[in-house]
Amino acid sequence: MEGVAWLTHKYVMHGFLWTWHRSHHRVHTHAFERNDLFAVVFSIPAMTLMIMSTTLFHSVYVFSIGIGIICYGIFYFVFHDVIVHQRIRWLPKKRGSYLQRMIHAHYIHHSKHTKEDCEAFGFLYAPKKFEPKKFVLKKERTETQ
Repeated sequence: MEGVAWLTHKYVMHGFLWTWHRSHHRVHTHAFERNDLFAVVFSIPAMTLMIMSTTLFHSVYVFSIGIGIICYGIFYFVFHDVIVHQRIRWLPKKRGSYLQRMIHAHYIHHSKHTKEDCEAFGFLYAPKKFEPKKFVLKKERTETQ
């Protein structure tokens, strides 16, 4: 799913459907943004696969793919909308290095307000290059630093 999400984000959201996604890269005060339409659009294949698997194919594999898409959507909502953008005010008390790297990568992605020249299109994976820089306070440095 991560590969599909990365490709969709880069080539669909930052491509021909930028008119929807642009709202997500702009500062706003309203609760919803046009970008939220993607949640509806992405739920259609999941529901279609689940319905088809129980009525036409009778396939647990096709049903599982639909469930996988839904689970990915739930993870996306919790991480992206709740933790990163705080659309629902809740923050975990401790943030491990993995979570910090994911949040930092997302902030780097949002540092551009156009559809070109963005990076960090992933969601559940961020390379080490997006690790937040750690600064050492002067009083904690050793003599040689």
